[in-house]
Amino acid sequence: MSVHHKVKRVTTNVLQEMKLRGEKISMLTGYDYSMAKIIDQAGIDVILVGDSASNVMAGHETTLPITLDQMIYHASSVVRAAQRALIVVDMPFGSYQGNSKEALSNAIRIMKESGAHAVKMEGGQEIIESVKRILTAGIPVMGHLGLTPQSIYKFGTYVVRAQEEDEAQRLIEDAKALEEAGCFAIVLEKIPAKLASKVAENLSIPIIGIGAGNGVDGQVLVVHDMLGINNEFNPRFLRKYNNLFEQMMTAFKQYKEDIVKGNFPNEKEQY
Repeated sequence: MSVHHKVKRVTTNVLQEMKLRGEKISMLTGYDYSMAKIIDQAGIDVILVGDSASNVMAGHETTLPITLDQMIYHASSVVRAAQRALIVVDMPFGSYQGNSKEALSNAIRIMKESGAHAVKMEGGQEIIESVKRILTAGIPVMGHLGLTPQSIYKFGTYVVRAQEEDEAQRLIEDAKALEEAGCFAIVLEKIPAKLASKVAENLSIPIIGIGAGNGVDGQVLVVHDMLGINNEFNPRFLRKYNNLFEQMMTAFKQYKEDIVKGNFPNEKEQY
């Protein structure tokens, strides 16, 4: 029987064992109680409380505006819902860059106030001091390399990263540095599939891809994207498993029409 079918609660150790056995890891974002409960019951291994909440929940153009307090609020909601999945929380922009003592106190706040199991941080060697300090407190850290949305204004575009040899080499070095520092897993976003496969082969920790091909140890998508709720977002790496935008639009229009025509509520729907 596969590892993740046996366990009552997915842990960082379970993910490590899954990689060793060649079992793929499933990961989705979640931001609220109701959605997280369904994701968890579906058997998804990891729920990422992503700073993408800034986009899909709050309507911001980037992930930068979301605050630590808001991330803790979303994470607490997810923790109350999930019985089995490992819950990882994005440390928001400005909460860990440049000051490792502040990074540690912010990571501790996330863990204490939300009840989550791990934090995720974007960047390589430039944040290694913060990563190491957080790990000394016994807080598991997931890394994130490639396209790092918190650095969008530095890059100026959401195009595929690490296509040039020097950037690809730097990404490999960053991944190794994160592993050596003690990260339990790394997300690789929007990089060439060959490079992602190379990283997954050369590192002993699980590598989770988003737009990084099939040669990695698992995949993550934003739940609103894969359900087709966010119908304006159509990158090549996204597979839409439903078209909830159309289904919800139909339901809402029908509801309005029933009210306007006096069909709702009917006699059976009143006291």
